[in-house]
Amino acid sequence: MTDTLDPATLAATGPDIPQVRRLVTTIPGPRSQALTDRRTASVSAGVGGTLPVFAERAGGGVIVDVDGNSWIDLGSGIAVTNIGNSHPFVVANVTEQVAKFTHTCFMVTPYEGYVAVSEHLNDLTPGDHDKKSALFNSGAEAVENAVKIARAHTGRAAVVVFEHGYHGRTNLTMALTAKNMPYKQSFGPFAPEVYRMPMSYPFRDGPHDGAEVASWAISKMDKELGGTNIAAIIIEPIQGEGGFIVPAPGYLPALREYATQHGIVFVADEIQTGFARTGQWFACEHEAVVPDLITTAKGIAGGLPLAAVTGRAQIMDSVHVGGLGGTYGGNPIACAAALGAIEAMKSEDLCARARHIESIMIPRLRSLAQSHPEIGDVRGRGAMIAIELVQPGTTTPDSELTQRIAKACHAQGVLVLTAGTYGNVLRFLPPLSIPDHLLNEGLDVLEGAF
Repeated sequence: MTDTLDPATLAATGPDIPQVRRLVTTIPGPRSQALTDRRTASVSAGVGGTLPVFAERAGGGVIVDVDGNSWIDLGSGIAVTNIGNSHPFVVANVTEQVAKFTHTCFMVTPYEGYVAVSEHLNDLTPGDHDKKSALFNSGAEAVENAVKIARAHTGRAAVVVFEHGYHGRTNLTMALTAKNMPYKQSFGPFAPEVYRMPMSYPFRDGPHDGAEVASWAISKMDKELGGTNIAAIIIEPIQGEGGFIVPAPGYLPALREYATQHGIVFVADEIQTGFARTGQWFACEHEAVVPDLITTAKGIAGGLPLAAVTGRAQIMDSVHVGGLGGTYGGNPIACAAALGAIEAMKSEDLCARARHIESIMIPRLRSLAQSHPEIGDVRGRGAMIAIELVQPGTTTPDSELTQRIAKACHAQGVLVLTAGTYGNVLRFLPPLSIPDHLLNEGLDVLEGAF
C-alpha cells in the first residue's frame, strides 16, 4: 500500500492514528521478533497468542505495531474496545481520577465512581424492576458471583448451563464452560452440581425451531434435576467462544418462562455481547428477555478491567453482608473509565453504529458464501458476526481451512479471530469506531484469502 497518508483518513475520535492498512516490514518485524524472544524467555508458555507482533498504538479501526505496521482490527481485544482504543472520554476521566487517588478499596473507604457505575448499570440493563449491582474485576469473577448470589437467594445448589457455552477460566467457570481444549484440559477436578443442557444451534439443529429445542432442554431439566432443585440457569444470549451461535427465535423466552415457573434465577451472561456490541445495549433485548441477573465485563470500561453483576434488588440483597466483594473490585480508575465509555456509547449512539456495521458485513459475507460453499453459515448481530467453515455440502467442520484463512488474513494485515467448539468459525468483532472504508477493506482481504 502507498505510504502517502491522507489526513481525511485520520480517526475522528481517539488517538490521531492514520486509518490505513500498511505493512512496512516482514511479519513479525525485527522489534516484534526481539520482544517475542523476550516473551518466550519470561512468560509462561501456557499463555496463548494470535499474532506474533507487539502493539504500540491503537485507535479507530487499527492497531499499529512496534515496527510501524498498521493492522485492520477486527477483534477489539475480544469485544473489549467497543468504543475504540483510548477514547477521549475515557482518557479524560482516567487522567483526572489517577491524579486524585488510585485505590482505597470500596469496602474500606467507598467512593462515588463505584456508586455511579452501579446506577448506570441499574438503569441500562433490561427490565423496569428495582435493581442493584456489585462490581468485580473479570467476567469469570462476575459469573462466579452470580452463582453465589443465585444459590444464596434460592437455597439450591444445581446450576444449568448449555452446550458450546463459555463462562471463564477459574475452577467454577471451567466447570460451566463446555469446551475442553484449551480451557479445561488437565485442570480438573471441577466444581460439582453443574449440568449441561442442549443449546439451540440453528445451523446444526435441522428442522427444529427454538421452542422445540428449548423443550428438549426443559425435559432434561425436569427429568434429571427437577425444576425446584435448580438455583440458576446461565446462558449467553449469543454464544461467544462457542462460535457466535444465535439461538433460534423462541428458545431464550421458553427458558426464561421455565425459570419463572420454578423460581430459578435466570442469568444472562452478556460479558461478550453487552454494551452496544449486537446493536442493542444487551443481546437479550433482541427477544425482549428480561433476566434476573446479568453479568457484564469486556466492553464496560473501554479496555480497563471491570466486571459487574446487576439484577433484581431482592436477589442481589439476599447475600449476607461481606459475602460479596474483593480488594480490587470496582477499582476507582476502572470505574472512571466505565463512566467515560458509557457516555461515549450514549452520545455517539453506538447501538446504531453496530447495526450499521451489520448492514455492511452480513450482505458481503452472504455474497461471499454464494461463491464459496466452504462457508456453511453466516450469522450474528450488530458488530458480532461470524462465518462457519465446513466441508462443502455438509456440516462437517473444517478447522484446518479456518486456520489457513485466518493466517492468510494476518499475512495481509488484517486481524481476525477464530472460535467455535469445533475450531471452524471465523469471528469478527470490529471496534464500533472503525471507519467504513477500513471495514470494507478488511472484507476485501478476507475475500482474497478465500
